[in-house]
Amino acid sequence: MKLITAIIQPHRLEEVKKALYEAYVNLITVSEVLGHGRQKGVDEFYRGSKETGNLLRKIRLDIAVNEDFVDRTIKAIIKGARTGKIGDGKIFVLDLPRCIRIRTGDEGSTAIG
Repeated sequence: MKLITAIIQPHRLEEVKKALYEAYVNLITVSEVLGHGRQKGVDEFYRGSKETGNLLRKIRLDIAVNEDFVDRTIKAIIKGARTGKIGDGKIFVLDLPRCIRIRTGDEGSTAIG
């Protein structure tokens, strides 16, 4: 099991979700976050307004997947998030040693789905 965390541009969320759904990846957690990478201080546009500063609005996706879904999840995120410009984001893949579904008590790959 893996936990895939992606940081993407807010305006690319719908495209990423569409690509994930096409790859049969349906279980995602989405959070609004602030941060910056190499582009610190670069102007960005969010919902039509220009923002400048050290901390830029980003979207964080957390997706727990079984091993056979790792590559297709990464490819879908890249497909939906890539613009070719600085600030497209990052993807982190972490080992997920344990997962428990609260409702049923299922553990491991069964809990992920």
